[in-house]
Amino acid sequence: MLAKKLVTAQKRGETRALCLGLGMVACSMMMYFFIGITIVPFYTKSVWTTETVCKVLKANIKDEVPCPNGEGSKDEDIFSYPCLQVWVNLTASGQEVMLYQTEDTLERNPKCSYVPGKSENSKEVKARIETIASNFKKYQTFPCYYDPGGTQTNVILSRLYPPKGLIFTFLWPTLMFTGGCLIISLVKISQYVSVLSAWQ
Repeated sequence: MLAKKLVTAQKRGETRALCLGLGMVACSMMMYFFIGITIVPFYTKSVWTTETVCKVLKANIKDEVPCPNGEGSKDEDIFSYPCLQVWVNLTASGQEVMLYQTEDTLERNPKCSYVPGKSENSKEVKARIETIASNFKKYQTFPCYYDPGGTQTNVILSRLYPPKGLIFTFLWPTLMFTGGCLIISLVKISQYVSVLSAWQ
């Protein structure tokens, strides 16, 4: 009687462990799919792939420009901010090009090097842009990214999804997938040993 209870408890434990392993594998596959349709396209779309050194030539704050919160934004969703334009000397080619913060900055407003997020306090935005401009004037040389193919003549300060960031993004689903496969393997090995012991 006790042996039957132990066998029943063992089977229940194996079933729960197997469900846990399969659940982890399923969740990791969903995370892979989500990353593949959201982050990977932005990474492959970016043409600013080569790092070089940029030297600031001038950093000027122009007149204020409107900043819409998104496509189809209403008038109340639009606020004005000072337009910072940073021109740098590209070490790789010696050209004078305009610097943008990220790939997204160029798409949102190609006239400005920095585009702030939506903010209710225009004074904070203005102070932040002035601080950024003074930092560029203070630190003349810094790493930047350019397009080696020549499709884009401008440069960006940082990539939205650098290679290291993409690897880190895939790290968690990979660990979950490996853990799930390991649990399933251990359950199958345990079942095989149990059957082999019973047969002997």
